Amino acid sequence: MYSHIAEIQRDAECLVHMDPVSQQTTLLVPNDTDPANARARARKVMEEKSFTFDNSFWSHDTDDEHYATQEDVYDSLGEEFLDHNFEGYHTCIFAYGQTGSGKSYTMMGTPDHPGLIPRTCEDLFERIAAAQDETPNISYNVRVSYFEVYNEHVRDLLVPVVPHQPPYYLKIRESPTEGPYVKDLTEVPVRSLNEILRHMRVGDNNRTTASTKMNDTSSRSHAVFTIMLKQIHHDLETDETTERSSRIRLVDLAGSERAKSTEATGARLREGSNINKSLTTLGRVIAALADPKQNRPRPGTASARKDTSVVPYRDSILTWLLKDSLGGNSKTAMIACIAPSDYEETLSTLRYADQAKRIRTRAVVNQVDSVSAAERDAQIAAMEAEIRQLQLVVGDSRRREKDAREAEEKLEEYQERVRGLQLAMEERTLVAEGKIRSLQTENEALRLHLKLALESLRNPIPVFRGGSLSPAGGQDDGEEEKKEGDAKKKKEGDHDDNDDDDDDDDDGYASGGTGPDIEEDDSDAAGGNGDGGGGGAAEVGYERHADDMHEHMSGLLRDLDVFRRKIGDDKTRFVDELSRRRPLGVRGNII
Repeated sequence: MYSHIAEIQRDAECLVHMDPVSQQTTLLVPNDTDPANARARARKVMEEKSFTFDNSFWSHDTDDEHYATQEDVYDSLGEEFLDHNFEGYHTCIFAYGQTGSGKSYTMMGTPDHPGLIPRTCEDLFERIAAAQDETPNISYNVRVSYFEVYNEHVRDLLVPVVPHQPPYYLKIRESPTEGPYVKDLTEVPVRSLNEILRHMRVGDNNRTTASTKMNDTSSRSHAVFTIMLKQIHHDLETDETTERSSRIRLVDLAGSERAKSTEATGARLREGSNINKSLTTLGRVIAALADPKQNRPRPGTASARKDTSVVPYRDSILTWLLKDSLGGNSKTAMIACIAPSDYEETLSTLRYADQAKRIRTRAVVNQVDSVSAAERDAQIAAMEAEIRQLQLVVGDSRRREKDAREAEEKLEEYQERVRGLQLAMEERTLVAEGKIRSLQTENEALRLHLKLALESLRNPIPVFRGGSLSPAGGQDDGEEEKKEGDAKKKKEGDHDDNDDDDDDDDDGYASGGTGPDIEEDDSDAAGGNGDGGGGGAAEVGYERHADDMHEHMSGLLRDLDVFRRKIGDDKTRFVDELSRRRPLGVRGNII
């Protein structure tokens, strides 16, 4: 029991009396002068209440002969529970009471007056050091964790807080053997008292606190500090190993509060609502565990149809995490902190504690059965065989994965090559089609040229010999007569020649004969009409032009025949290549 500064300043009356011999706590009726109890007195009749507990610590007046210090609390409670931990039992101690009643002071204390948690840690390492000095066959392993339940969320207090960022909340899981636990909670190995106190200070600084009307440093969350102790004992005579594991769970609950008393608003009001919710659920759990028969509904009622035998652990995060400590494998103690001047709150806390003391837990020693060296070697050999088997399975699976990756790479490479070949075939197809179209166009041009050439041979264009066309479009009559006369003279000259002469020249001159005849012919040719000589030259030029044209047409026909054969060969080659290399087996008709 602790006194608040505000109660001392207003000279409030002490309503609690404790008997250190019988461990009885009596709650007295308040007088009418205290304004804190006047309103409650007006609502109902108050009477004196008495409760008996395992231990009652009087800490109201330091001058009192029965004043209980922090050391007295630890000697009566903490030392006994630490003994249970070394025996292999799980333990739990949690402080309950209204805000400002001294819960944090009892659990954590001050630098001058350390509380239950620091004293437990100090005694723990002292016992470990003494045990190791006594026998070297026992090894110890200590780990700690620290978290808080704030607004029904779990936050790790050993993780530094990042400014200007929302807090990271952890999730809760349940193990079939260990019960509910916090996933990814930091568990720090410690080897000395200084290390554990350093981690404890870090968690205290990260804990959520705020100022209210009733308490300047009110805890706005439930804090849980856990110490995991593992003992490994090896017997040299029997060569057996024994392992014990235990857990020390120290809980500092946030105080129950009334909104009218604290005058909280906004975030403080929401925090108080969640605190009261978790504490109310804790009360229901304690009531269900204390006397389950009284919680059974009467037959025929509406609640009888519901399964009320189930303890409501899951209604709150706090009770869900403390499930094993409240009604399972743990030795649990509750410290009820009361205020000496508030009748209603003190009565509620005393009733809460009186109900909690009737809970019976089923704690067992958490010890692994000892095994001999032969059994341990056999287990190690079996584990090694299993490890090798698993390694083979893993190696086989990795090899299959590697083969699958290589096959995929080869498939991708093949697909890439196929796409490249398809593109090349498409390009060659386009080039071949372009060549074929060019050859077809050239062939059509040659056909047209040959057609025009043949038509020009069949219908030649007349060549005009220097004269001009008459108006009627015909030749002069004098010119025709001269041609006829020249022809006659030529015939006569042919008859007068010697029969031994073999040939005549193409130009109309005789190759033999007498001189006069020659001269006559020359004179006639020279003195005759000039039109007759021009007509003979024109006929010779026309014949030569016809011969040249004939030779040119023959050459064109030969070239056309060669070109046709070349077109036929190219067409056959291109059509065969396209037919063979068409990717989808479709052959195009190329004309």
